[in-house]
Amino acid sequence: MAIKKFNPITPGLRQKVSVDFSELTASKPEKSLTVGKMKSGGRNHDGKMTMRQIGGGAKQKYRIIDFKRDKEGIPAKVSTLEYDPNRTAFIALVVYADGEKRYIIAPDKLKVGDSIMSGEKATPDIGNAMYFAAIPLGTDVHSIEMSPGKGAALARSAGTYATMMGREGKYAIVKLPSGEVRRVLLTCKAVVGRASNPDHGQEVLGKAGKSRWLGKRSRVRGVAMNPVDHPMGGGEGRASGGHPRSRTGIMAKGQKTRSVNKASSKLIISKRKK
Repeated sequence: MAIKKFNPITPGLRQKVSVDFSELTASKPEKSLTVGKMKSGGRNHDGKMTMRQIGGGAKQKYRIIDFKRDKEGIPAKVSTLEYDPNRTAFIALVVYADGEKRYIIAPDKLKVGDSIMSGEKATPDIGNAMYFAAIPLGTDVHSIEMSPGKGAALARSAGTYATMMGREGKYAIVKLPSGEVRRVLLTCKAVVGRASNPDHGQEVLGKAGKSRWLGKRSRVRGVAMNPVDHPMGGGEGRASGGHPRSRTGIMAKGQKTRSVNKASSKLIISKRKK
């Protein structure tokens, strides 16, 4: 997937950098696999704003994604590659041999007409969902389960992948996109290959209006507020505001937010890069 720049015929196009969607083959989703999506605008049931910087945006439909890949031993053919407004990676519509249709997160370099499979009979080819017990060492994988049968939880966004490092008893050792090395049960599944749309990180929206189309409202800096409105507000002139923190006083840099007593901490071999 290539990156596309634009002729600066308007101020918004001057900075814009977009992904070239030429590989996508369908513009409308499969109706049986979509549901309506309500937007809260950041308000609760009283109409009170509880989350800031949310509101507006284009109307979206939710695509039901098969994160479990539990249809084992039945081959499926890739029918279309599509854009999904709910995630950064692209999705693929696959049709199984028995006629059932499902959406999956599209791996990079997967093409229309390719065949995929899930389960113990699957081979380590791009798009196949395999158990860690059978995945060869050094293989790049994405859409990783943390609990057997619960569905993919790790490495699902555009261009991300983890690397199968080794096996230790009943665990596989996996290096995650963050740099963290952790144990995952051998009975968990992962999809071979990297997630699609690896150029997503190079996109530049180009104008504030594009952010509004995505449902994001403008954000006022804490240091620009008064002391009553933000811990970093106030001061004479352009004061830097002291330690970076949220409006509710939670430190933005350096404060540990992970629970010390979290059960899965014992599965982490080395923490993510600082």
